[in-house]
Amino acid sequence: PAAAGELRRELAGTGIEVGAGQEGLVRAAVHPEAQIVLSAIVGAAGILPTWEAARAGRTIALANKESLVAAGAAITGAVRASGGTILPVDSEHSALFQLLRDREPSEVRNIILTASGGPFFRRAGDLAAVAPEDALRHPSWSMGAKVTIDSATLMNKGLEVIEAHWLFGVPLERIAVVVHPQSIVHGAVELCDGALLAHLSPPDMRIPIAAALHHPERVALPWKRLDLAALGRLEFHEPDHGRFPALRLAYDAFARGGTAPAVLNAANEVAVEAFLARRLGFTAIPALVAAVLERQPAGPAQPGIPEVLAADAAARAAARAVLDDFEPPRRT
Repeated sequence: PAAAGELRRELAGTGIEVGAGQEGLVRAAVHPEAQIVLSAIVGAAGILPTWEAARAGRTIALANKESLVAAGAAITGAVRASGGTILPVDSEHSALFQLLRDREPSEVRNIILTASGGPFFRRAGDLAAVAPEDALRHPSWSMGAKVTIDSATLMNKGLEVIEAHWLFGVPLERIAVVVHPQSIVHGAVELCDGALLAHLSPPDMRIPIAAALHHPERVALPWKRLDLAALGRLEFHEPDHGRFPALRLAYDAFARGGTAPAVLNAANEVAVEAFLARRLGFTAIPALVAAVLERQPAGPAQPGIPEVLAADAAARAAARAVLDDFEPPRRT
């Protein structure tokens, strides 16, 4: 807010609006001249402005998966009521959106999300001693710190499974995850006749961003094309729920219902922050999330935004309260 005040003084007389914090985000999200709202804030901070954009009937290019994880029923309900649109920007959901477009629900048997596996997919041995700098070395994507850590724990894929449910109306038991280290296949759809349709592209976020911002048109992009012969082969593996329990936590939180997904997300944000600050070990991230999920009530079956935000705040407080119960990170 102080920086916004300074900027406002510098821009006096220009007609340029300056906002700050949640109020500024909401003002931008519902601005009457906004043709498309790109919601790309990391974490629960994106919930309220995304919801307000949904209520205002905006076209939302959604890269903030946490808003649908925590408040999927409220936001998708607001979109339906206002006549708005959600265009997914995450590479996996962009792929599925394109594969499912104009397809009857009865034709679709399952949808498949791919996960890179993060930096530790091929790493043997105990992961308790890995440092933040190890977890931040993603083998195929360049992302912010929080999303990169979520990719390393597979929590990112758990959040994306819940997001896919709200975007496409597919129950979680029909949403599968496979580990695909090359990050070339971003999603696949299994049809009722046994056909499997897949979306392939280089691991470059500019492609799904452009797909959303130019929808429904496609534009020529100047980047590198796929060379299938040069790729040689593509690998697919089952996720290891024993070594990476965060993915299962997401399924369990969704099955519990109510505000449990919001609690899952909030606790994970606190845990990742603590890991990056070297206060929590890598394998303790999902353990802390599980501990908070056990302590927090699930709340109403169809929570509104006030209930979601209250659950988010309570889960953060609970996560910080139990943080000292976990062993500090071990270093080899």
